[in-house]
Amino acid sequence: MGTCCSAPVTGFFRNGRCDTNDEDAGLHAVCAILTEEFLEFTKSRGNDLSTPRPEFGFAGLKAGQKWCLCAARWQEAFEAGFAPPVVLEATHEAALRVCPLDALKRHAVLSDEGGPASA
Repeated sequence: MGTCCSAPVTGFFRNGRCDTNDEDAGLHAVCAILTEEFLEFTKSRGNDLSTPRPEFGFAGLKAGQKWCLCAARWQEAFEAGFAPPVVLEATHEAALRVCPLDALKRHAVLSDEGGPASA
């Protein structure tokens, strides 16, 4: 599994990777490239990722940035038609506990170009 993003530093362990373990109740395992539509969707569900929270050292996220998302939130967005693109090579296999592989593959992009991944 590769690095998802180091600027901003993402991941449950803030190591740039979508690593997870039993302490990660949210299963932050899906490396996604954020979109405006997804950011609005997750905000409407009570998880505002775009508003800065300086008291927590959080600058807020913008469309185009990569972030390790909770697998359940990505799946919820997928079912609602708002799933952001996924970087499969930086997504932890634990995401498969919640997200079907075919759904992740349909949203897969290459990590560097941000374009569709080849099948």
